Amino acid sequence: MEFFDFGTIFFLVAAVVIFFQLRNVLGRRTGSERPPFDPYSARKQDKPAAGDADNVVALPRNKRGEAAAETYAAIDALARPETELNKGLRAIKDADASFEPKGFVDGAKMAYEMIVMAYADGDRKTLKNLLSREVYDGFVAAIAEREGRGEKIQSSFVGIDKAEIVSAEMKGGEAHVTLRIVSELISATRDKAGDIVDGDPDTVAEVKDVWTFARDTRSRDPNWKLVATEAED
Repeated sequence: MEFFDFGTIFFLVAAVVIFFQLRNVLGRRTGSERPPFDPYSARKQDKPAAGDADNVVALPRNKRGEAAAETYAAIDALARPETELNKGLRAIKDADASFEPKGFVDGAKMAYEMIVMAYADGDRKTLKNLLSREVYDGFVAAIAEREGRGEKIQSSFVGIDKAEIVSAEMKGGEAHVTLRIVSELISATRDKAGDIVDGDPDTVAEVKDVWTFARDTRSRDPNWKLVATEAED
């Protein structure tokens, strides 16, 4: 029987040590990893590692496992307590513990840009995933009329100057949140001949919209959809 020489044993031991070091640094899959990022709801906070338990002071917790004093902290920072907006946001938080105003607004801003550009491009597939059935039907009808006239929209999204929640409420098990969004957009509509019939391709226009997003809090689907639109004069 052949024996390993000293050099072989040395490298074998080194490989085992490196393996365990990498394992400690990178960790292992346990089946409890975070799900993919949901743009319409905030991520849950990380739980303290087991080794840090002795350094954590336990606080009174509500039925959802959050610190009772912090449950509505983000909501109270956004809307003064006892106002209708604050009450509405609290009601949504009670129905959906993952709801956070800031995370919602960030996701809504992303959705706003996607919807505006999808409408300009006539991208029905993208719109279908982001709009309620009623709003989708309205958008598609407008796109079809535009296409029937042979018109095309030339559009560039500059950015969002302001996005703020102006109202919130629960309607049965469905959460509704309305935002006022002020954005900047370059847009021009051209006819079959390429002549401009609306807008200006060289001018940045300010656009003010009031959009309402909704989500069924009883559903496992985390996505919010646009259910109402209104242009602000």
